[in-house]
Amino acid sequence: MKTFSEFGLEPKVLRAITEMGFEESTPIQEKTIPLAMEGHDLIGQAQTGTGKTAAFSIPLIHKIQTTQDKIVALVMCPTRELAIQVAEEIEKLGRFKGIRSLPIYGGQDIVKQIRALKKRPQIIIGTPGRLLDHINRKTIKLDDVETVVLDEADEMLDMGFMEDIQSILSLVPEDRHTMLFSATMPPNIQKLANQFLRNPEHVSVIPKQVSAPLIQQAYIEVQEKQKFEALCRLIDMEAPELAIIFGRTKRRVDELSEALQKRGYSAEGLHGDLSQNQRDNVMRKFRDGSIDVLVATDVAARGLDVSGVSHVVNFDLPQDPESYVHRIGRTGRAGKEGTAWTFVTPREIDHLRFIERVTRHKITRKPVPSLAEAIEGKQRIVAERLLEIVNSESAGEFKGVAIQLLEQYDSVALLAASLKMITGDSKEVNIELTPEDPIRAKKRRNDVRSSGRRPGGGYGSNYRRNDRPGGGRSDSRGGYQRRDGDGRGGYNRDRGSSFNRDRDRDRDGGYRD
Repeated sequence: MKTFSEFGLEPKVLRAITEMGFEESTPIQEKTIPLAMEGHDLIGQAQTGTGKTAAFSIPLIHKIQTTQDKIVALVMCPTRELAIQVAEEIEKLGRFKGIRSLPIYGGQDIVKQIRALKKRPQIIIGTPGRLLDHINRKTIKLDDVETVVLDEADEMLDMGFMEDIQSILSLVPEDRHTMLFSATMPPNIQKLANQFLRNPEHVSVIPKQVSAPLIQQAYIEVQEKQKFEALCRLIDMEAPELAIIFGRTKRRVDELSEALQKRGYSAEGLHGDLSQNQRDNVMRKFRDGSIDVLVATDVAARGLDVSGVSHVVNFDLPQDPESYVHRIGRTGRAGKEGTAWTFVTPREIDHLRFIERVTRHKITRKPVPSLAEAIEGKQRIVAERLLEIVNSESAGEFKGVAIQLLEQYDSVALLAASLKMITGDSKEVNIELTPEDPIRAKKRRNDVRSSGRRPGGGYGSNYRRNDRPGGGRSDSRGGYQRRDGDGRGGYNRDRGSSFNRDRDRDRDGGYRD
């Protein structure tokens, strides 16, 4: 596998890649980056979790000139979550070069987006519906766009965005560079490629199973308020050599690492607010075993490569399958087996099923560890440590004291006291974490249509007839309401009302690091 230094990237881009912790390219990156840097149109067939975001972002950032004061690149994504995630990765990759990028998606205040557009970003990452809204308002102009990326094109077409994509691409100069990425290649994707790409190169990386086969995956269904107690029991039962616990936000990581310390576990947190020195210090402790539990956000843990991580625990369910694959990939490395546990609240089960479908892996359900299992696990590890010392014969200086004690006390009572001392006193400190909102399952167009047409010719609530300007298009079947995909069903303009803010407010899609 090639290292990133072999691609001829400019030093500022290479520095950003190195600081993100990436060293070797993934197969999709190795095939895509050289073609993209040469300006070839390409079709990339790759599942989520294969590193495709960096595959198109790195050459994109490499090519853009910092002196360009206009929109020169456009990335289209099916959902707000993916738009946010891609925007964050582009921001990190382009930070030393000084590239300006902006995510545009439905559900966020459009006035706020218009203000941000006045700062003249060079890269726009957006969902098709909201992009069209800005184009119609003349707040986004595509006359100077040199590169277009269609990310998860099959997903966009499944959600009904074909006409939007065609409308947007027809406004971009024909001599552009176009990259299309899709997990599958159905006829409508081929049609889109034939219409808008010029002699594209085909790049295909299709693993039989996205998630690593050496990783045992299980989930525990548990209420939000019971997560912490379940985590403590799980750590005691499993007794990990090194474990990474993932929280969704910086606040969660801070609270969780502090709570674990109060319960007597050697744990520390890692997130984006830490200085480089603090981050290096935490990682040094984790690598040398001074702490055996690292609590981290997605962004902080991207690119981490620590040997010996035996367990990954998703304390909060990740927002998307790509994050899930990245998280559990911290274990099971270098041919070693690993274990990944995921906590799922009852309202998140549908989202877990979506992750299973995309990663093509059935995640086994397990019960919350019982108190007896936790105690048994703790005792087992202490006994193993005791036997290690016996076998190493490194306790010779204590034999004299041992003989004296055995003359005065029962041997079983002495050994039990030794085990208790090694285990340490259990600190039953009452812990209350700030609850996190559950992640809602991603709704697809087919799911809505499967419910059948309503009387009067309309479809379900996300597909209402709406012929008002900017509110979607009608078609021969009575029309449907456009969704600007946000991973939770998008927004509706429901009979003239404002956006449904209760379910579509801007919560940053879980990427608040």
